[in-house]
Amino acid sequence: MKRQARSRLLLTLICLIFGAMLGFSYQHAENEASRREWSDSEWKKEYEYRSALLALQKENRSLKQQLVKKQEELAAWEKKLAEEQANEAGLAKEAEQLRMQVGKARVKGKGVAVTLSDSSYIPSEASATDYIVHEQHVWKVVHELLISGAEAVAINGQRISHRSYIVCNGPVIEVDGTQHAAPFVISAIGNPDVLMSALELPGGIVDELVEDHIDVKVEKQGAIVLDPVFAPEP
Repeated sequence: MKRQARSRLLLTLICLIFGAMLGFSYQHAENEASRREWSDSEWKKEYEYRSALLALQKENRSLKQQLVKKQEELAAWEKKLAEEQANEAGLAKEAEQLRMQVGKARVKGKGVAVTLSDSSYIPSEASATDYIVHEQHVWKVVHELLISGAEAVAINGQRISHRSYIVCNGPVIEVDGTQHAAPFVISAIGNPDVLMSALELPGGIVDELVEDHIDVKVEKQGAIVLDPVFAPEP
């Protein structure tokens, strides 16, 4: 009897232990399943968030590329506009310079004044015509001033243009049909130092005029105003 009771007790204990193990295993399996289900849900959300983030990053890259392209186009247009404005400014400046050179614009600036006078001394045995200013003397001064950078030139206040002419007419000279008597003041607007240096070079225009018995005076001028040519051109 004792043996049977012991066997029953042992069998009961084994059943209890086995039942406990089964219960624990079942609970553990449910917990693992629940944990797996929660992880899958979280993973799906993370995947969705990651996909949305990647889409935003892709869109941002596309927008950035578009922005860079627009900025490059804007820079190109700004450069083109600046070049056009520079060209217009250059053309306007060139046109103004041409108008000054042909005598169509009023000019004011620094420069020099060259006064040519008939010789104050004429030997009794000499011809008077060899001691007076002729048109070639005036032309020499005008040409030298122009090639030395003069922007505008006038003779006794009369502006000359690229089509001007100077001729002798007895004791006077004519500039575009207008008569002028000596002394002749040739005014030129430009760099005074450059113009004066060009005229007074050794063996230059001033020396040639002195050899021709012409009294010459060259002066720097701080402000010269030359009106445009109004007389009709021939």
